[in-house]
Amino acid sequence: MNLAPLTFADGSLTAVQAGSGPDLLIVHSLLADRTAFGPVLPWLTRRFRVTLVNLPGFHGSACLPPGIEGYGERLAGVFAPGGLSRETTIIGNGFGGTACLALALAHGEKFGKMVLSDVAAGFPPEGRKAFEIMAGKVEAEGLGSVAEISANRVFHPAYLAAHPEALEQRRQVLLGIAPQGFIAACRSLMAADLTPRLPEIRNPTRVVCGELDAATPPALCRLLAERIPGASYVELPGCGHCPPLEQPEAFIKAIEDFVTDGSAG
Repeated sequence: MNLAPLTFADGSLTAVQAGSGPDLLIVHSLLADRTAFGPVLPWLTRRFRVTLVNLPGFHGSACLPPGIEGYGERLAGVFAPGGLSRETTIIGNGFGGTACLALALAHGEKFGKMVLSDVAAGFPPEGRKAFEIMAGKVEAEGLGSVAEISANRVFHPAYLAAHPEALEQRRQVLLGIAPQGFIAACRSLMAADLTPRLPEIRNPTRVVCGELDAATPPALCRLLAERIPGASYVELPGCGHCPPLEQPEAFIKAIEDFVTDGSAG
């Protein structure tokens, strides 16, 4: 598949683009990168012009200081330069989805529908502590030091037992991130609390969550569906934090009716 490289936001945000049709913007999670959507890209690019951004600190995108609102503003800088229409559909996973929530709250008029896969608007104390621990380890020992933590947050034990190579894959993904970018993202998630503002969101929203997600448990995802007006919820049995990577066919089935309504396919 030919992925055309792009830059946005005065060159501070890198991306790739493929396919043709209505616009679809993908925003990856903290513990993965845009390649986590590789298994679903063939299906998506037959129906959409897909733009996959690299979050700040990932694959050449400039780092940002902590603060989830700043990530939302950086995403807002994609639309006009990229020629993305107001009907653009967004898919955000994990931290990328939290950044999409910040985007929707500040610039919801810039796009249409939103798919939030394994996303939280804010985390309880134990969740914030996990990000604090990861940020501290990276600061002291480098990104390779959190590979095992990352694998256990992205995947569940049964998946890791069946795919022992996943640990090394997580390590390689992490080594493609700027350490200061990872630390800033962790601290952004530690401080984020968008829950009180969720009823302000007007973009049609589908929430998807893996039943076995340890990083963003289903209760946090269901909260989004309960608080965002008109949002729908789909839970994927036996799946962890990154459904497009772990269960691509189930993920497509969970979003197909929502993202293709009114588009080709």
